[in-house]
Amino acid sequence: MEGVVQEVLPDRNYRILLENGHTILAYAAGKMSKFKIRVLEGDRVTVVLSPYDLTRGRVVYRHK
Repeated sequence: MEGVVQEVLPDRNYRILLENGHTILAYAAGKMSKFKIRVLEGDRVTVVLSPYDLTRGRVVYRHK
């Protein structure tokens, strides 16, 4: 799913507004942390939701 970063939280966590209107809490995926890809407020990102908790997910891509 795609969304927009609303708020940058400590420890590489983000509050993201999805395109369907829901707000989730997401963290940076492993490769994004490894290569230190910065995600700022207002960035458009691709998120993978957890199948166990639909209010949490991980950011896997920051769109240019």
